[in-house]
Amino acid sequence: MHVTPLEDWIIERTHLAHKSQEALRAYQLEKLMHTLAYAKDKSRFYNEKLKETDLNSITSLGDFEQIPFTKPSDIKHNAHDFLCVSAHEVERIVTLNTSGTTGDEKRIFFTHEDLEETIDFFQYGMNCLVEKGDKVMVLLPGSSYGSIGDLLKKALLRSNIECVVHGLLQDIEKVAACIEEQHINCIVGIPMQVRYLSLMKPELFERHIQKVLLSTDYVPDALVKTLSRNGTCKVFNHYGMTEMGYGGGVECECLNGYHLRENHLYFEIIDPETGKLVRDGEYGEVVFTTLNRQAMPLIRYKTGDIARFVTKPCGCGTFLRTMEKVRGRMENKVNIKGHEVHLKDLDEIILNYDAVMDYSAQCYEEKALHVRLIVSKTADIQALQKALYQAIDAHFKGVLRLSIDFKEDDGSSKITNSMIKRKLHIGKMEIRV
Repeated sequence: MHVTPLEDWIIERTHLAHKSQEALRAYQLEKLMHTLAYAKDKSRFYNEKLKETDLNSITSLGDFEQIPFTKPSDIKHNAHDFLCVSAHEVERIVTLNTSGTTGDEKRIFFTHEDLEETIDFFQYGMNCLVEKGDKVMVLLPGSSYGSIGDLLKKALLRSNIECVVHGLLQDIEKVAACIEEQHINCIVGIPMQVRYLSLMKPELFERHIQKVLLSTDYVPDALVKTLSRNGTCKVFNHYGMTEMGYGGGVECECLNGYHLRENHLYFEIIDPETGKLVRDGEYGEVVFTTLNRQAMPLIRYKTGDIARFVTKPCGCGTFLRTMEKVRGRMENKVNIKGHEVHLKDLDEIILNYDAVMDYSAQCYEEKALHVRLIVSKTADIQALQKALYQAIDAHFKGVLRLSIDFKEDDGSSKITNSMIKRKLHIGKMEIRV
């Protein structure tokens, strides 16, 4: 078992004198103090946010916990107030429309140096799973400069790894032909889209695909089980979001959680109710602070993601921390008669059946859950319906009034929104999964 490539990369970039958590935390503390001063001086938002904070009093990571959180709504309100550089220094602007409502957008800004740091991370992060001779297909947006596909391709070229940036999965036959012709053996893509490809074209995974890196959304265990095909395909998870500069952490070959981009980002896990740090091994909300960001530093940014730090050392032998795979988003749940219904729980039950190609669910105010399944043409609908009724009812202990209907896959489900980003809503809006 090899130590994650991120270890040597982080040591080299931070100039740590020795491999230890203590040395890395000292480096991060120094960077945090610089980030606080830089953001307070250059950013209108943080100048106001930190006006009552004496930065000279921040002399430890414990002191840093007194700094107020930054929320996604802060960016939506006025992203330009976060800017620390002039407009002509911004090379990439990413607009995130999170729910489709008017004005509900976040804009994230990057300088050339910010993008270069992401490419640097991607190069060494991808080395966790690829090696010389591999050929990678990226099923993520990549046509524009600074997009995730563009940055991944540049990173892989630095390691002399061939890469085809195909874009989101929209034409199964075209993707399959490219994999065959280019002898692709590794795919980077969105979890539900890659799952769909594997179910529609299992022969590709039998003959070609040996490795998969899943990104942009949390990954249910049932989905990993489908893709791994009894261990013949290694399924790696990447954790990141645009606000992080796309990349946050990636699994090593132990496949037991992410090793983090700790030279560029400082991670905390907090109790979402109290705002206090939880102990390692306890679940909470992931919070991060950028350490080197020029255009738009973010300080104690609340992600809404649920995770925990692993207490046992990783089997790869690294001194770096391991964050367990994200378990979903805090918002993706409803409370029914005192019982929490999580999106991730529905995923683990429903996606365990390979006959299900996609699904959506709607939770009505009268506590009824309606599930609509898109199933393969060969599905035994009667048997599947019976099994799902039993599994869902058993898990949620009868608190839901459940109804299920079916739609035969017509080939369009590969481009549904639910296969890009799954989200839960209540009432007449859908739980899109």
